[in-house]
Amino acid sequence: MTVTAETSLQRVLWSVIPLLLVLTAWEITAWVLNSSNLPGFLAVLDSLYGHLSHGNLLHHLGVTLLRVLVSFAMAMLLGVVIGILMGAFRRVNLAGDALLVIALNVPALVTILLCYIWFGLTEAAAVAAVAINKIPTVVVMVREGARIVDRQLLEVAQVYRVSPAVYFFRVYLPQLYPFMMAAARSGLSLIWKIVLVVELLGRSDGVGFQLGTFFQFFDIASILAYTLAFAVVILLIEAIIMRPLDRYIARGGYGQA
Repeated sequence: MTVTAETSLQRVLWSVIPLLLVLTAWEITAWVLNSSNLPGFLAVLDSLYGHLSHGNLLHHLGVTLLRVLVSFAMAMLLGVVIGILMGAFRRVNLAGDALLVIALNVPALVTILLCYIWFGLTEAAAVAAVAINKIPTVVVMVREGARIVDRQLLEVAQVYRVSPAVYFFRVYLPQLYPFMMAAARSGLSLIWKIVLVVELLGRSDGVGFQLGTFFQFFDIASILAYTLAFAVVILLIEAIIMRPLDRYIARGGYGQA
């Protein structure tokens, strides 16, 4: 076995073993307590199988994922633009700093309720509420990156009179990628949570709506089954998209021609 294979195996073991220990402890605790308030892991798996084969789990999961992706894209796009403007231009930063502090500290629940009251119980209001809650954190991270860009590198690009498109996309923007990646990873974890609250309060589909329905019937096994399915999707996105992208940026591959 090569060193690389051994290292990969060790990484898998260090990731899997703690998870197996938690699941084992969960099953043992449920067996000891023998309470309907804490179904065992196997009972949750059985409920998950039932929702997959006879229920609407995939539909509600897909709806939630779509809301997450749309609101995430909106928050990143607007947050990056505003962050660059505030980091690059002092007067823009002075004008927007107080508003940014307020936006960072407004509770997510307040934003959700106001969006529903002002715009109705619509899909647009739901997505907007999620995006609005995330935009300020993106702005803060990107603004800090824009403040510390390599000015000498920018001056060299100006000396060589590169086109505005090359200047922005190949010289300026790549310096912000690590900050954008940090905003994306933290934002994705935050948006998941906010979307569920949005669905619980004002939508008729999605994982959050289903969790609210199960709560009314004290169906804890179904609550945990949906949570488990949601966690699996998050882990897949993290493993397939976020980690490889993070490693690529950490290697500096984004700056290569």
